[in-house]
Amino acid sequence: MTAARARAWQPVAVAGGIAILVSASGALLTQLGPWYYALKRPAWQPPDWLFGPVWTTIFILATLAAVLAWRRAQTAVQRRRVVLLFVLNIAFNLLWSLLFFRLQRPDWALFEVPLLWLSIAALMAGLAPLTRTAAWLLLPYLGWVSFAALLNLAIVRLNAPFT
Repeated sequence: MTAARARAWQPVAVAGGIAILVSASGALLTQLGPWYYALKRPAWQPPDWLFGPVWTTIFILATLAAVLAWRRAQTAVQRRRVVLLFVLNIAFNLLWSLLFFRLQRPDWALFEVPLLWLSIAALMAGLAPLTRTAAWLLLPYLGWVSFAALLNLAIVRLNAPFT
């Protein structure tokens, strides 16, 4: 493999590695134990097995968006902005899982979810000038988090107060 070809694959490897790391971290924070199964959940909640494939798809699309944006960025400032937007989103994504599952505070997670949603919207807005395709690839993520926010609200309403 030539040096140029290896450099072309570097963003894919880095973005894919980060996606795997974030996905694994989220999985470690998401413990479906007795506490979770004791929660009252709305009848319209999808089955637990569906969450894995949905998040896998979202992470694949986000990885593709990151690679496209990185390749389209012409300056170091643009690349730093792409990285900063993704880091911000990753932080809010993991924070939600920490609050909801690890700390067992769906009420706190509900207050955090607008920040997660806004971080996705900011990511889409920040990537759009570089590549509209990358921004559109994040639309399912925004839709899923919107749905998850409604599910989070329903769980809080059905189970509050939390201590």
